[in-house]
Amino acid sequence: MDNPVIFEVQGLSSSSVVSNEAPSPAFYIALLAIGLGSFAIGVGEFISMGLLPEISSSLSITIPQAGHAISAYALGVVIGAPLLAILSTGRSRTRMLVVMMGLYAVANIASALAPNYELLLVLRLLSGFPHGTFFGIASLVAASLAPPNMRARAVAYVMLGLSVATLIGVPAATGLGQWLGWRSAFILVGLIALASAICVAKFVPKEPPQTGVRIAHELSMFTNRQVWITLGIGAIGFGGLFSIFSYVKPTLMSLAGLTEMGVPFVLALFGAGMVTGNIVGSRMADRDLLGTIKRCLIWSMIVCAAFALVAPYLWLACVAVFCVGTVVVIGPAVQIRLMDVAGKAQTMAAAMNHSAFNFANAAGAFLGGIAIDAGLGYASTGWVGMMLSFAGLGMFYWMIIDARRAGIPAGGHSRVSS
Repeated sequence: MDNPVIFEVQGLSSSSVVSNEAPSPAFYIALLAIGLGSFAIGVGEFISMGLLPEISSSLSITIPQAGHAISAYALGVVIGAPLLAILSTGRSRTRMLVVMMGLYAVANIASALAPNYELLLVLRLLSGFPHGTFFGIASLVAASLAPPNMRARAVAYVMLGLSVATLIGVPAATGLGQWLGWRSAFILVGLIALASAICVAKFVPKEPPQTGVRIAHELSMFTNRQVWITLGIGAIGFGGLFSIFSYVKPTLMSLAGLTEMGVPFVLALFGAGMVTGNIVGSRMADRDLLGTIKRCLIWSMIVCAAFALVAPYLWLACVAVFCVGTVVVIGPAVQIRLMDVAGKAQTMAAAMNHSAFNFANAAGAFLGGIAIDAGLGYASTGWVGMMLSFAGLGMFYWMIIDARRAGIPAGGHSRVSS
């Protein structure tokens, strides 16, 4: 990682960065402020999915056309991550967190005011721009504030906002949108983002501008094979979760007799699994980072296959859905690995991690859909997920072999597990 940054904030000194002692309450308050931003992004990313009929009716477009707003957001994440990472070079990371949340607030409130379909697509594209860079910088800031034995947990606590958004935020915002109109849901997202920007400015230690960091350093990521392979683990191995989650509603309704009233319960189980995975898995990652990535991919293979087998049995399928949600722990673990191998391209690599996960989202849903359209049935999404997890495990071993050949140590507190 970069050289330690000296923070001059009451209640959270630079000793928090290098000490193994328990961090102060100010540390957790800072993470909560950043986590509020990840909560806002989690709600903003998924809210369109629950309001497609309302958007369609309001703008006089078809539901598939309304669905293009989801694709526009994802495209914005992919484009915005490297672009804003470059623009963030040499700047204060804490200040950039405030800027990213400010941009997210403005873009979402503007989305709520979109008078027509075309402008809505443009504004959803722009809404996705800060996504990857915010999470990338947030992960770096969280890890730098944490004692060395809590890096993965600090990153996971920030990412926990996404899980809580899935569990609570998205259902609540969807209900608001159905009650007061879809525009109210986007205004809510913007207000949460604005609240996060204010909290970050107040409670997160003020990091000075980075010195000696140039755009060329960030662009060096594109020639770093270890970074690309690590990104590949997330882009491929994480796709199994999305293959199942994208079709979990029709799968359980058609195979297991799930009713419409039961859908929120199943989605809440998935969110609960994500929360559990973040909390428990991050502790595992702090003890053995690479071993945790490997075991998570194996676990993903097992639970995806289990889902395919038990999909017709409602209660067993519900347990499987919870277990699939726990696979989310691979996110913070891969993020920490990127910090260990990215060299001076820390911000770019961290931001691109979320582009990789958005690729996993798209690839998992796409391949799962192909399997269903091919007549293999809804349960086949579990087998697709298992194969993607297996491919991710192959990427993991490629990463280990490549690192050994290049003489790259496992790094930090992690150890190579084979």
